Amino acid sequence: MNNYIIKRLFLTIPTVFGVVTLVFLVIHFIPGDPVEIMLGETASQTDKAKLRADLGLDLPVFTQYFRFLSNLIQGDLGTSFYFRQPAFELIMIRLPATIELSLGALAVALIISVPLGIFSAVRQYSYIDQGSLFLALFGVSMPNFWLGPLLIIVFSINLGWLPVSGRGDIFNLILPAITLGSSMAAILTRMIRSSLLDTLKEEYIKTARAKGLPEPIILFKHALRNALLPVVTILGLQFGSLLAGSIITETIFSWPGIGRLTIQAIVSRDYPLVQVCVMAIALGYVFINLLTDLVYAWIDPRIKYE
Repeated sequence: MNNYIIKRLFLTIPTVFGVVTLVFLVIHFIPGDPVEIMLGETASQTDKAKLRADLGLDLPVFTQYFRFLSNLIQGDLGTSFYFRQPAFELIMIRLPATIELSLGALAVALIISVPLGIFSAVRQYSYIDQGSLFLALFGVSMPNFWLGPLLIIVFSINLGWLPVSGRGDIFNLILPAITLGSSMAAILTRMIRSSLLDTLKEEYIKTARAKGLPEPIILFKHALRNALLPVVTILGLQFGSLLAGSIITETIFSWPGIGRLTIQAIVSRDYPLVQVCVMAIALGYVFINLLTDLVYAWIDPRIKYE
């Protein structure tokens, strides 16, 4: 197991390198000049040239790229053009908010999907099953940029129950967590139902029933655990996508996380900050995928990684 973890960690190096290289090239070749954004179009050419030289933007793109790689190897992730702070410090300040939102969305998804998926499988073709199918299609079909403002209009403006935006207590987390976790809940509900239905048809389940075991023990101890492997796969992928999906949700609710910081960095053409934000999201994906593989071995001891 230790050898497998070390090997996976080494494989993250080319992955992150490829992501950072692609982002560096894309953001440097798209239209927009960070110097004009910072000084304004009315600034003199002398001031623009001086600032461009101070930021190192007067150098050829590939020279800037190799300088960036050299600083990255030394642990220097650059300084934000806009905030005038080390990009790493800005990420670490915003990271707890993004983790809090992602965990809140995950909790919402699990609270909805686990009982609904189990009831749908146990009561196949019932009204509960049909209703869960409708909710799953409804949840997948609703994009975050539509659901978020809709929840704000209903629960914040019309009813006045929950805050509109910002990060504070648990009430500030409810609407963005529902917005981010709804589509994940829809996918997990159908996956739990499908996987559990296949497991309930296995011979060992029939044997357990023939022995007279209570139905709850058969369902939760034998069937559900063996049905979790495909669910964990989807859960890991979906949780990784929460980090990227939080960009829209954090912008809608003014949530001070990495997603909103990424949008601010892109708008201001803050090259170092964009690169570090994307690197953090990529590392989040890699870490979640590694954690998912380790959970496999806990669920099914037959799985070996050596």
